[in-house]
Amino acid sequence: MNSTNKSTQVSGIGDFDFFIGNWQVKHRRLKERLANCHEWLEFRGNTSVVKILGGAGNMDDNLLDMPDGAYRAATVRAFDADKGIWSIWWLDGRYPTHLDVPMQGRFTNCIGEFYADDTFAGHTIRVRFLWSIPSADQPRWEQAFSVDGGVTWETNWVMDFTRES
Repeated sequence: MNSTNKSTQVSGIGDFDFFIGNWQVKHRRLKERLANCHEWLEFRGNTSVVKILGGAGNMDDNLLDMPDGAYRAATVRAFDADKGIWSIWWLDGRYPTHLDVPMQGRFTNCIGEFYADDTFAGHTIRVRFLWSIPSADQPRWEQAFSVDGGVTWETNWVMDFTRES
C-alpha cells in the first residue's frame, strides 16, 4: 500500500476538514493572563484555511484586528498517522523568528483537546486548546493556561468562527 492510500484510511486524518475555507472570527481574550483579570477584550478577525501535506495537514493565515493594532499570524497543523495525534504550531507575525511549542492531541466525540508544556511571563504552564463544533459553520476554539499542572485552568482566549459565504 502506498503512503497516500494509507494516510486517507487513517482514523483522525480528516478531523480538521470542517475548518477548510474562509472564516470571520469573533475574538474574546483576557486583557491580562494569569493575573486574576476578568476584563475581556473583544475584536474581530479573519482566517483562511487550506489543506497541505496531501490532506495530512492544514495551514491557516490569520488577521487579528486587536484594539492596539492589527497583526498577522499563521497556524500549521500536521497529523501523525502512526500515533493518531495532531501537532499544532502557532507563528505570530510580530515575532517571526519564534515558533510556539507544538500542541498535541486529538478529537474524541467532536471535541478536540490539545496540550503542551510552555512558559508564560516567567511561569511554567500547561496550555490547553479545546475545539468544539456545535455546527459545521460555527466552530469554537478556546485556549486555557494552568499553573498547577492541569488541576485548574484559566480560559484566556475564545474564538468563535462563522464561515464566509
